[in-house]
Amino acid sequence: MNKITKKSFYSFLALYLVSSFIFLTLAAYWFYTSQVAMEKNANFYKMNHIADLVSAEVIHAQMEERPFKLQKFERAVVGLYDKEHKLLYGMSVQDVDFSNDFYMKEGIFTLVSQRTAGHLDVQYVVVQSNECVKNVEKIKNKIAYAVIITAILIILIAIFLSYIFLKPIKEKMEEIESFVKDTTHELNTPLTALMMSTSRIKSKKEYDEKIVKNISISTKQLYDIYASLSFLSFDSQSEAAQKLRFDNVIKEDINYFSELLEKKNIQLKANLEPCEITIAPTKSKMLINNLLSNAIKYSKPKTTISITTTSDSFIIQDEGIGIEKEKLDLIFQRFVRANSYAGGFGVGLNIVDSIVKEYGYKIEIVSEKNKGTTITLHFR
Repeated sequence: MNKITKKSFYSFLALYLVSSFIFLTLAAYWFYTSQVAMEKNANFYKMNHIADLVSAEVIHAQMEERPFKLQKFERAVVGLYDKEHKLLYGMSVQDVDFSNDFYMKEGIFTLVSQRTAGHLDVQYVVVQSNECVKNVEKIKNKIAYAVIITAILIILIAIFLSYIFLKPIKEKMEEIESFVKDTTHELNTPLTALMMSTSRIKSKKEYDEKIVKNISISTKQLYDIYASLSFLSFDSQSEAAQKLRFDNVIKEDINYFSELLEKKNIQLKANLEPCEITIAPTKSKMLINNLLSNAIKYSKPKTTISITTTSDSFIIQDEGIGIEKEKLDLIFQRFVRANSYAGGFGVGLNIVDSIVKEYGYKIEIVSEKNKGTTITLHFR
């Protein structure tokens, strides 16, 4: 990852983790407080139930005139006191504050009940228990473990989502970097040719047809690069479509590329029937420019390019290097090149595809590796 992608990755990861941990902390705190409240209520009702059982047993023992025996309760200590606060039965684990009905001191809850109504001289039933505190501690530990496990899962999910989120950005950045490199390379060739040709003209101080032709070809290559970049960056719907003779546009472009065809020793055969279509003039030139320049670029010397128009179609066929079948579905994507035979940006066929889709045309491509490519545009 480059610096921009790394910065985006860590920014997204930090934002996701901070927001997730805030939510996790709030959720854990809410769950903890609700569980503690529930545990306290449950503990109160349990201790209250024990006090009721003991009070009922005291009352029945006196009414039935039988000996009273205080039963033992699990996780609770019970003590019976007279009105002078003297212990009559049972025991207590700490001093009792008889002025409070229910309270907690040093981790032990104490409940004071007076439901015996003085039977067997018992005025107070005192129940003490530390079960609630122990249970709260267990709840706290469970929540802590759950928070740690959840935090680990959140971190893993955050990293996974960050990679998914940044994958298209990473791919786009790689495309841009590749595009910049290709642009530098593509511009370097015609610029070098222009500089060398200009230097030769200066040194010879006389007219040289070959040098001028090289300057013309290099200038046209630079213009084509400019036109493609301008279309990708500033294309708009401002230019109105109009009826025009597409075969006439093709004738102009054949003349435009004649020097390049001659330089590569490529023969061009044209069978142009009248073909009238409705399209913006600039985009009609972009169609043929990109298709013909691609055909020339990927054709070897001493081969033939054939161009045909009918009333509703345009066909261009070359004897070039061809395209592998598995790459035919990818060649219309921006910045994608089927091969590195002749450089390029990988934008020409993407421009053609966007224009074809804009006007509702259809494009058909048939190619065989090392034998050539045939591209057909259906206008109706």
